[in-house]
Amino acid sequence: MRDTVFIQTYGCQMNEHDSARMLEILKRNGFEPARSAEDATVILLNTCSVRENPENKVYSQLGRLRPLKQANPGLIIGVGGCVAQQAGQELLNREASVDLVFGPDNYVRLPELLEAVRQGERVLATEWLERPPTKVLNFIPPEWIDAGHVEGCSAYVAIMKGCDNFCTFCIVPYTRGREASREPADILREIGHLTGKGAREIWLLGQNVNAYRAGACGFRELLDAVSRAPGLKRVRFTSPHPKDWTHALSDLMAERDTICNYLHLPFQAGSNRVLELMSRRYTIEGFLDQVQYAQRVNPRIEISTDLIVGFPTETDADFERTLEVLETVRFSQIFSFKYSPRPGTRAAGMDDDVPRAVKDERLQRVIALQERITAEQSERYVGTAQDVLIDGPDARRAGAMNGRTDGHRPVSVTGPGLAVGELVPVRITGWRNHWLEGERLDGDASGT
Repeated sequence: MRDTVFIQTYGCQMNEHDSARMLEILKRNGFEPARSAEDATVILLNTCSVRENPENKVYSQLGRLRPLKQANPGLIIGVGGCVAQQAGQELLNREASVDLVFGPDNYVRLPELLEAVRQGERVLATEWLERPPTKVLNFIPPEWIDAGHVEGCSAYVAIMKGCDNFCTFCIVPYTRGREASREPADILREIGHLTGKGAREIWLLGQNVNAYRAGACGFRELLDAVSRAPGLKRVRFTSPHPKDWTHALSDLMAERDTICNYLHLPFQAGSNRVLELMSRRYTIEGFLDQVQYAQRVNPRIEISTDLIVGFPTETDADFERTLEVLETVRFSQIFSFKYSPRPGTRAAGMDDDVPRAVKDERLQRVIALQERITAEQSERYVGTAQDVLIDGPDARRAGAMNGRTDGHRPVSVTGPGLAVGELVPVRITGWRNHWLEGERLDGDASGT
């Protein structure tokens, strides 16, 4: 019987990228993907601890896996990612069913770690890769450069890892480590492998992607080079930090057809007082200046964001300023959360003094406002022509295919000759919930 692995992923695109690479590495070592946890000889949970709720889900899942372990003592259960890095030995002590705990810097060692478990060890691997003084580190070993995964027609490429910002609410510097950037040639070599596998859209990933720096090559220079890579139709990136965003980056996005007109720029709170408590190192006026410049030089740009309600000491007036920013910018999408303290962060030492009921009410007001804005924006798309990159079948509409505009809006498309990886012109005919609906137009989309 061959080894089979089931990987369950929690959290962000960086975790999705890490999980896909784990699977490719293990496939090269004789593993096959399992259809479910029940079918697996190895179960890996790739975890996120940015917020409390995803962390709680991990412990709940471990509880559900205990009967599988009891029925099959040879089953290997591993926990990776940020919860693993944060909890470490405590996780092994707390969960007797867990055989392996490994941090984000150690997933490329999975074959040897699993072999150690097979030899009877319970393994803890949370040591960091050494960050050189230059902060340039090719953290993906050369033998795994071509182990990247293409999903449909898209692929993720990690260009940097870690974060040096230490925002007071954020656990990322403690669970992902300090910043380190890959050499440009290393990144371009991986992109070449991925386009050879059929990738037509590349996502550049980093906890603070626009802090990328490898010698004289900053994020703008790298984005410029990637946007010219042969075979690519689209380039996206996430997530940039507002303090490191520049007009020059907005100009490049406006100039280069292959760089998508989509920018995820987290503002977190509309009050300068709260931003200072969060240690975000920008003002809301500076944030709005960057956004409005980007919208002015590139009227087609779509901007999404993250925000937190109920940060310690947030007043009604502070919260109203957040609503004002939503009305001013009119984001295409928001990811909004109630504040929850994360262990080890500076904000965890603050009095979490905003009542849960107030946090709930503020979050509902944010969601209601954004739903109205999204509906108004969707209605304005009706009748327009959009270039849509087809990424897979639409399970909800027979004969339809799913795709995305370059502004990252999801579209359900009908029409002849639709294939994954094809960039097609589409007339938007309507919308449902957050999805646009459209029909393929005759001819080719620009950029094909």
